[in-house]
Amino acid sequence: MEKSDDTMSKTDDQWRRELPPERYHVLREAGTERPFTGALLHNEQTGVYTCGACGNELFRSSEKFDSGSGWPSFCDPIAASAVTLLDDDSLGTRRTEVRCARCGSHLGHVFDDGPQPTGQRYCMNSLALDFQKRS
Repeated sequence: MEKSDDTMSKTDDQWRRELPPERYHVLREAGTERPFTGALLHNEQTGVYTCGACGNELFRSSEKFDSGSGWPSFCDPIAASAVTLLDDDSLGTRRTEVRCARCGSHLGHVFDDGPQPTGQRYCMNSLALDFQKRS
């Protein structure tokens, strides 16, 4: 597993050059893709979901579940240190934003309405993730 303790920083111009516009919007401008449109929503392969900007390992496929929300959802990150949680009041209501701990990219939000044993629903944008198939 890749470590997430080696944080990285790039300029806005560097991110713009490296990321396609739709990915840049989600990852660097905290955008949200439309529900039920993401390429990874129905992915059922075994593997690891990584940050679409820096490759940091974030979620195992074994933690993925169908929340019916329209975005890939996970019960728990691969490690608590893989993500950073921030208060988000941008829509006039308190939510918890999830960012990649390595590069600070926006991934989605976490809610307290997921399945047990964690009760968490990490609701992620497909555009914020890459998938690495593993056996």
